[in-house]
Amino acid sequence: MFGRGKKAAAVATTGNPPLEQARPFWKAIIPVIACGAGLFSDGYINNVIGSVITILAIQYGDVWKTSNAKRVLGAIAFAGTVVGQLAFGYLADHWSRTNSLILSTIILIIFTALATGSYYKGEAVGMFNILAAWRFFVGIGIGGEYPAGSVGCAESTGELKSGTRNMWFIIFTNTMIDWGFVIGAFVPYVVAAACHNDHLSTIWRVSLGIGAVFPCSLLVMRFFLKEPEEFQRHSMKYAKTPYLLVLRFYGFRLFIVSLVWFIYDFSAYSFSIYSSTILANIYGSDAPLTTVFGWNTVINLFYIPGTMLGAPLSDLIGPRYALAGGVTLQAIVGFIMAGCYSRLAQPSMVGAFCVVYGIFQSLGEVGPGNNIGLLAAKTCATGVRGQYYGIAAAIGKIGAFVGTYVFPYIIAAGGDSEVLSAQYPFWVSSSLCLLSAALVLFCLPHIGQDTIAVEDARFRVYLEENGYDTRQLGLKKGESLEAMGMDADGAGSDRGDGVGEKASKLG
Repeated sequence: MFGRGKKAAAVATTGNPPLEQARPFWKAIIPVIACGAGLFSDGYINNVIGSVITILAIQYGDVWKTSNAKRVLGAIAFAGTVVGQLAFGYLADHWSRTNSLILSTIILIIFTALATGSYYKGEAVGMFNILAAWRFFVGIGIGGEYPAGSVGCAESTGELKSGTRNMWFIIFTNTMIDWGFVIGAFVPYVVAAACHNDHLSTIWRVSLGIGAVFPCSLLVMRFFLKEPEEFQRHSMKYAKTPYLLVLRFYGFRLFIVSLVWFIYDFSAYSFSIYSSTILANIYGSDAPLTTVFGWNTVINLFYIPGTMLGAPLSDLIGPRYALAGGVTLQAIVGFIMAGCYSRLAQPSMVGAFCVVYGIFQSLGEVGPGNNIGLLAAKTCATGVRGQYYGIAAAIGKIGAFVGTYVFPYIIAAGGDSEVLSAQYPFWVSSSLCLLSAALVLFCLPHIGQDTIAVEDARFRVYLEENGYDTRQLGLKKGESLEAMGMDADGAGSDRGDGVGEKASKLG
């Protein structure tokens, strides 16, 4: 199956390779920003809930501890995200990349606002349940950003300069998530300081509500987006998707990408959500919120150098090696941190703790944080990219859901020992990092600058060899093969789709 790479590469080169600087940089980068930057909301909304949970535990005490919401609030948005990723993955391929983005943004804005105003007859438990329900629907909006936004972002990078495409994709997808993490940790600190660590309801409601501001500004940009060129040429929007052939061609690759994403989110989201809790445990229950949230912001800031410095590395050595190298180094730091935790977990050593913990998080961004979405977006053909990406991202989010559910049990396995309870998550996470490195190095292909064009060509060759008529790819509503001037042999196409025609002849 994969032996057709050279043939397909030649097809892509002689057909329709991505345009290099066909437009000025500032025009080419706008759709990349508009498609990918919405993932900022994912980082913000998923990270701010950790601070909200910390506040609710202080504000409501035993009522919170005995509520069902305590067990689900941190993870319920992940369940909604999975639904959104799967649904919008289908819509992105069979409806529209841009319309799917607009719809997901509207859902995100509405339900974030509703979560902010959560209320139920003045009853705390009822309010917890309402908040959890709105968070589920917020997750659906977030989920739509992945298959529609990231896939559109990847396809739009084809008009940027070769040698920088992976970097720009990362900056406007994963880096946006990481800035969301940072701001999601910083906003509660600012609000808590403004409220003098009092008015707890105001602190968590304002912190949540600010999450609706950024999508509002992004929504305006998205109304002016056009469908990416790759989608217009190679989509199966009005064609029957040969799912059995897709599964045979991409099934194993999708399994590996999904498994790596599962492993990464299992650790990354769980650690980010529980970081403020870990710090609260170090300082004790009497620590001011500004102290806990301030150090939590410092920890989250370490995401930024990881993703920013790692972004050009993905162009320099390729996403596969960047991912494997990042998780290997992360595993080493994680093992060191687990071994030295008893000395680091002291109030007098909180600075050292945050630095080492931050480096651990930063290396995760150099590796899978930056590159797993890139691998998912560029290891399959355009016609099924939304669904492929959506499934991989959904399985990743299931990993996040499982992680936030399982981490308390991993911590509890340490018994009464606070040191063991904190060490176990690092042992588990670091071991999984090494597994990720092995999977990526031995099971996934190299990702080059023109991989999207090459994949489209490879897939066309494969479909033709199995009797699928690739002439119908990219057709618009109401068009037919006869209307486009195609004879029975596929000649005479007026669509300018040299890739399809040449792939057909090679097949």
